[in-house]
Amino acid sequence: MKITRRQFSATVAASLALPLLKVGPTAASDKVVRIGYQKYGTLVLLKGKGLLEQKLEKIGYTVTWTEFPAGPQLLEALNVGAVDFGTTGETPPIFAQAAGAPLIYVAHEPPAPRGEAILVPKDSPIKSVADLKGKSVALNKGSNVHFLLVKALEEAGLQYSDIKTTFLPPADARAAFERGAVDAWVIWDPFQAAAEVAIEARELRNGEGIVPNHQFYLGAKTFVDNHAQAVDVVIEAVAEIDQWAKANTAAAAAELAPSVGIPEDVLAIALERQSYGVKAIDNGVVTQQQAIADSFFDLGLIPNKISIADVVRKGGA
Repeated sequence: MKITRRQFSATVAASLALPLLKVGPTAASDKVVRIGYQKYGTLVLLKGKGLLEQKLEKIGYTVTWTEFPAGPQLLEALNVGAVDFGTTGETPPIFAQAAGAPLIYVAHEPPAPRGEAILVPKDSPIKSVADLKGKSVALNKGSNVHFLLVKALEEAGLQYSDIKTTFLPPADARAAFERGAVDAWVIWDPFQAAAEVAIEARELRNGEGIVPNHQFYLGAKTFVDNHAQAVDVVIEAVAEIDQWAKANTAAAAAELAPSVGIPEDVLAIALERQSYGVKAIDNGVVTQQQAIADSFFDLGLIPNKISIADVVRKGGA
């Protein structure tokens, strides 16, 4: 059954558990870039090195940082005006746009399809995605792995309705997975790598050949429209960190380990599966995102059709 826009918006608001954030003066008045980030990824490295602060100071801006447990929560913060900029996987901005969030796609990282997967316990009798029929699968609703699950089921000849979804954030999903409360878990790195190493979770299917698994840099429309120079500086800094991380995987893993709480050797596995090289949004990426959005609308996961091309930054990046 398809959901209405009102039901969808209420569900999104109720499920995100947004951290308590003070929505202060906008960046338009005080020249502050308010960045939302997650525990893992390029923005964490950028924050740790202080590179962005140096670059923004030259044009009269400062930066603040707020951590979020996942992309959907980050984009809800962007929607209510608590942050100006952040990064998520493919699916969160689709759910956010469908809920009316005033977001803009600024740039993206190349595909990293091995950086997300459907996992099962090492001794599970489940040997293929087709074996998930009638089984329970944990995932973070609206996260990048949501589309991986949809496409993997489609590839195996199953309907989305053939499985039982349990929507949980990564920590809760890991706990449910370990105690056998769910049959499978769809998750991204570094949580994927951690489960593979620590509890020998077995990969049933990753994104290779079925989903690209892009990371997107997104901004609030008002901020992107009014602060083009600051946006360009952020992307320039991201590009520098990207190149450093690509050439220094071990050092990047060492820097990330304290904030993520995952051992360096595990993070190194995840970083090897990551992609690097921030790029402007091109027509090919727009087409891929539009296919995800259309698929979610057809499944009744979002209440209305959306146009990705309408929310892509024109020029820049």
